[in-house]
Amino acid sequence: MNNPQLVVVFTDELINLHRGQGMEIYWRDNLVCPDEQDYIKMVSNKTGGLFRLAVRMMQACSTEKSDVVKLVDMLGIYFQIRDDYMNIKSEQYSSNKGFFEDITEGKFSFPIIHSIRTEKYTNQIMNIMRQKTRNENVKLYAADLILKSGSFDYTLEYLKKIETDIYNEIEALGGNKRLSAIMAALSKEVKL
Repeated sequence: MNNPQLVVVFTDELINLHRGQGMEIYWRDNLVCPDEQDYIKMVSNKTGGLFRLAVRMMQACSTEKSDVVKLVDMLGIYFQIRDDYMNIKSEQYSSNKGFFEDITEGKFSFPIIHSIRTEKYTNQIMNIMRQKTRNENVKLYAADLILKSGSFDYTLEYLKKIETDIYNEIEALGGNKRLSAIMAALSKEVKL
């Protein structure tokens, strides 16, 4: 693989990944709740960067030159927000990874950010985030506050919109039955 473009792609996307990771660490360590736009930017750098790294490296070695970066960015955002949602709402996810680990880690996930930004339960949720608790009762209380603030419904609506955009982009690129089937399976798990 004597392709200098691989080094450029690798370097670009690792820089993006570290930018995203740095933003997330800053928010966690300084207890700063980002707005939705900054969160999406972080996810695009962190999760999307991993996706783009793989796709752009394959493209650098391929004769196929379709621009799939927009699709890959949307997939990264979808996967991360879906993961945020499943971390709280999925029993299977909880048994594998632990219930509401974002609270324990002090990470500002999409539903948490929305709930804090609605300003109904900002103080309670920020106090829970400050604790980085492992206490399941406190986590259940936080999940209840997020539910009451409408943030789970908002997250599902956001996922539906991104899913529609992803399907449209897949079709604009000529269609891909396998990728569409994967999206259908992922959204079914979330019960969209």
